[in-house]
Amino acid sequence: MDWKAFPSLSALRAFEAAARTGSLSAAARELNVTHAAVAQHMRALGERFGRPLMQRDGQGMALTDDGRVLATAVQDGFLRIEEGIATLERRHVVRPLRLSPTPTFAEAWLVPRIGEFWSRHPEIELSILPTQEVVDLRRDGFDLAIRFGDGRWPGVEVEPLTQSNFVVVAAPSFARGRSLDQLGPLESHKWYVSRGSREQVVWGATIGLSPETLQTQELVDNSLALSAVRAGYGLSVQARTLVERDLAQGTLVDLYEGDPGGLGYFLVRPRGVPSPRLDTLLKWLRRKAREDT
Repeated sequence: MDWKAFPSLSALRAFEAAARTGSLSAAARELNVTHAAVAQHMRALGERFGRPLMQRDGQGMALTDDGRVLATAVQDGFLRIEEGIATLERRHVVRPLRLSPTPTFAEAWLVPRIGEFWSRHPEIELSILPTQEVVDLRRDGFDLAIRFGDGRWPGVEVEPLTQSNFVVVAAPSFARGRSLDQLGPLESHKWYVSRGSREQVVWGATIGLSPETLQTQELVDNSLALSAVRAGYGLSVQARTLVERDLAQGTLVDLYEGDPGGLGYFLVRPRGVPSPRLDTLLKWLRRKAREDT
């Protein structure tokens, strides 16, 4: 590799930040340098390649065609460096594995099974932080996320884990032997959901439920939503695995069951070779998912 042919690393960092933010000022703030320093790096790169890499676009800056070519290469290169550093650090730093499942998945699938993992692997400490929010795995320090959707998420390793049929449930006193079709207009009943549950929104849409037209009561977590339904206050859309015990005991009845329509839960992790501890967790998750099929 001929390092003499490379522009300076400082210039490439300034260009990457400017290309990503679309602003020399924003790039300067991010790198903790002056606007003039970033502008000087941009001029130097333009002279180096004999053509401008960015041009003014309204209040900001936009990449030229040549700039887009270099930006893609530089960003990919920096990402690979970042991934290599993170992989090396994970191998030599013993800390809890940080897992970010959705709250619904954590309650319905993970928590009822995780005791087996702890029994088999007491040497692996887990930190489980359920959230529905989109997380930046590297920035936020997560080793693994479990998310609901179609699995088409760029920049990360994605692997299908499991699917769960959904059911519309109610208390026997509310349903009084009726099916969902026999309840009349869905908008006339109160529906209980957990805050931020994308699963419930997607499942509900498949049977014609719209948050804009329904009487929806959003509660802070799914256990409260289920408590309200058990008390006979209304209806809820739930993962079948979460309400199996209620259905078996008769505290809830299912009025409708549907399949996820190609959607499901996916393992999402940073690119690169997983650490031995994470690999152990991944193998256990895959095995438990296979046991469900």
